[in-house]
Amino acid sequence: MGVPKKRTSISKKRIRKNIWKRKGYWAALKAFSLGKSLSTGNSKSFCVGQKNSTENAKGFGVRQRTK
Repeated sequence: MGVPKKRTSISKKRIRKNIWKRKGYWAALKAFSLGKSLSTGNSKSFCVGQKNSTENAKGFGVRQRTK
């Protein structure tokens, strides 16, 4: 297993941590923006169809309708 030979300086450690935080910030910002555009219906990146969730549901707790 690789072991570092010298200690990393505080400034270099801080720079790397800030880069890591910045990546997370931008990912969260993009996710929030996408969620907001989907909820308002202004999304241009992809289409989301609205359908009734119980219409074609399968599994436990869902009763089939008899016509």
